[in-house]
Amino acid sequence: MDDPYWFGQIAAANSLSDIYAMGGKPLTALSLVMFPSKILDNGLLREILRGGNDKVMEAGASMAGGHSVDDNEPKYGLAVTGIVRPDRILTNCGARDGDALILTKPLGTGVLFNACRARKLPFPELELILPQVAALNGKSLEVALHFDVHACTDITGFGIVGHSWEMAAGSGMEITLSYRDLPFYPHAIDMYRKGQTTGSNKANRRLSEGHLEMTTTISGDEEELLFDPQTSGGLLLSVAENQSGDLINALRDAGIRSAVKIGEVVETSNPRIRII
Repeated sequence: MDDPYWFGQIAAANSLSDIYAMGGKPLTALSLVMFPSKILDNGLLREILRGGNDKVMEAGASMAGGHSVDDNEPKYGLAVTGIVRPDRILTNCGARDGDALILTKPLGTGVLFNACRARKLPFPELELILPQVAALNGKSLEVALHFDVHACTDITGFGIVGHSWEMAAGSGMEITLSYRDLPFYPHAIDMYRKGQTTGSNKANRRLSEGHLEMTTTISGDEEELLFDPQTSGGLLLSVAENQSGDLINALRDAGIRSAVKIGEVVETSNPRIRII
């Protein structure tokens, strides 16, 4: 991400998401920044920090300080502290037989960011999705807590299959994902077709080896999207099936227009991911 303000916003939203994924509310954040101050203008660093601080403030939290290091490549993130009601802690281990799986953001940021850096995707095309990528998951969580959510995780570096597998293994369940219902950002599949990929796809694929069953016919490029690492991805919510429609409607009424049911949870003696 070349734009420093967007860089800061997205990195902060990605960090804050860990609190939301457990049903919590962010309280404080510490900036962790590495920056080549002798090479790049410090104005870029100022914009990165401004973007991060704006997201922390939007979350209702406080920036409590941080730490900086002179490094060869810009890196930025947050260490976030939050609170959660003990009786409302969400984990990725509580999915139940018959639950519906709801995803709140599209997939494909990994390949899109790489394609933009490789000049295969013009920045104006990427810029169109940045408000959604940088959006906090707090609103999705706020809506979801009014429903019978049994498990939750955010979709980040391991991709949709990797994080779904963590939920399946932790819950002792099979998670069935419907490929045709998975939402993808514009141009994501086109970038894989043009030969672009990410440094994490192979590792994410290895993570699910022996636990992934494909029962649908898709192309190799389409399959790569299952392992695409997300930055500031959405929440994956495991909710009672009879509440799934109302939850999706409530999310969309709250402005989470991309919320969609992508699969279901099935009882099994052999936890796995199945793509149909």
